Amino acid sequence: MGLTARIRTRDGWAVSHAVVTVTDMTGTQVLRAEADAEGAVRDATELAPGAYTVIVTAVGYAPAASSAIVTASGRAEVGTVTLARQGGTELPPPGPWTIDPAHSSVGAIAQHLGISSVHGRFTDFAGRIEIAPDEVEKSRVEAVIRAESIDTGNGMRDTHLRSADFLDVEKYPEITYRSIGLTAAGADRWTVHGELTLHGVVRPVDLDLAYLGTGSDPWGGTRAAFRATTELRREDFAMNYNQIVQAGIAAIGTTLKVELDIQAVQGESLPSA
Repeated sequence: MGLTARIRTRDGWAVSHAVVTVTDMTGTQVLRAEADAEGAVRDATELAPGAYTVIVTAVGYAPAASSAIVTASGRAEVGTVTLARQGGTELPPPGPWTIDPAHSSVGAIAQHLGISSVHGRFTDFAGRIEIAPDEVEKSRVEAVIRAESIDTGNGMRDTHLRSADFLDVEKYPEITYRSIGLTAAGADRWTVHGELTLHGVVRPVDLDLAYLGTGSDPWGGTRAAFRATTELRREDFAMNYNQIVQAGIAAIGTTLKVELDIQAVQGESLPSA
């Protein structure tokens, strides 16, 4: 075996589309090999003893270069090469991910009487994330929320929020979000560009997204965690109801802060357990 190497991301995931190029001390290319689906490179070309430069490249990642010494056996064991995302920003392994509602939350905060906040959440939602393999900016997310699942901890208030004054859940039973692109906003941070359909109105809405990492779960799966926030104006979605109390103070604020804590499971579906 001439060359062996393992190509991984910072989180330890295989980079299956990596290319390894080996040059001698004159800069002449002597070997070029591609990683397999497991991120492993195995090439049987025998190399003459001496010093070489190993360059690892992959679309969407910063290239990595290192030196290698080939012994009399003709083998070069490069070991594990870690590639960083372009710009230093990581995302989970590519492919489909399914949002797990049982371990996620969709929350909203509105100002009340100008002095305090009302916290609410939607309890019925589903979604899917697709991480693009080569151009992370082409990754996508789609989510559907049942509007009637709003819960602020007060039955009378929730009934009012479901009425035509606000969500009008009988006429508009679903709230949907579909992304149209991503841009990097720093290490492990992204801006998700998308369209929110709420109360029958479609508006562009950006999410400030933080990727919190991945890990194994008790059911043999792999999970990724995200946190996202945005701010909405009720009037942008034709929800103009308000009650003015004394001194001209609005009972309910005109803006709504949305906070999303998301766990997603790798694959097309959630575990049965």
